[in-house]
Amino acid sequence: VQLQASGGGLVQPGGSLRLSCAASGFTLDYYAIGWFRRAPGRERVWVSFISSSGVGTRYAGSVKGRFTISRDNAKNTVYLQMNSLKPEDTAVYYCAAVSIMAVKSYSTWYTNENEYTNWGQGTLVTVSS
Repeated sequence: VQLQASGGGLVQPGGSLRLSCAASGFTLDYYAIGWFRRAPGRERVWVSFISSSGVGTRYAGSVKGRFTISRDNAKNTVYLQMNSLKPEDTAVYYCAAVSIMAVKSYSTWYTNENEYTNWGQGTLVTVSS
């Protein structure tokens, strides 16, 4: 059971990147996915979330309107399209999965990294001129 995050790289401010999170060993159909990021010297923070069906999506305020999360369950992959990138978006980006069978008791659970059970290894995004 593995998640593989990819698609990071060096991009100029204002540029775009698309990150991918591919699952192997299990199907993502029954998992919600979150993207998190850790900037240099800072704690890991939540960026975006997508429900198992793809109908429900959420974004942190810092990326809302610039990032778009989506999923293709047929390809067992979740994407994070990042546009209008800023230097402050520089970070290692991680994807994480949680089963829809897990019971959540509070409305903001998807922002809590402790709720996620499977993590990818991270992909580095550097926004710099």
